[in-house]
Amino acid sequence: MPKVEKSDAEWKAELSPEQYEIMRKKGTERAFTGKYWDCHDAGMYRCAACKAELFRSDDKFDSGSGWPSFTQPAKAENIAEEVDRSHFMTRTEVHCADCGAHLGHVFEDGPRDKGGLRYCINSASIDLEKK
Repeated sequence: MPKVEKSDAEWKAELSPEQYEIMRKKGTERAFTGKYWDCHDAGMYRCAACKAELFRSDDKFDSGSGWPSFTQPAKAENIAEEVDRSHFMTRTEVHCADCGAHLGHVFEDGPRDKGGLRYCINSASIDLEKK
């Protein structure tokens, strides 16, 4: 169960329309359009809704997918997963364990030397706290 619970109206009032669509309705942004897909700044990526620590810039890599990609979460307990069978495929959705916000998906095609995972995350779901 999420630690942060708010009504749909509260989320709608706090998030931008794009963030609401992605984080609460499980939407996605178009590839190569988000503010972090090509960002190389150092820092901590936090949940845009509740500020939980999600990913470190040290674990970010260029996957060529057009979305920010990470090899692992900053804290495993801050990421939750569930099976997503939408769009005629089976994927693993990742969301913030603290507030339930949809972040993106995790795939097993990441760098082999770093565990082989690719957390493909929507820029609208995260905020970078620069070092």
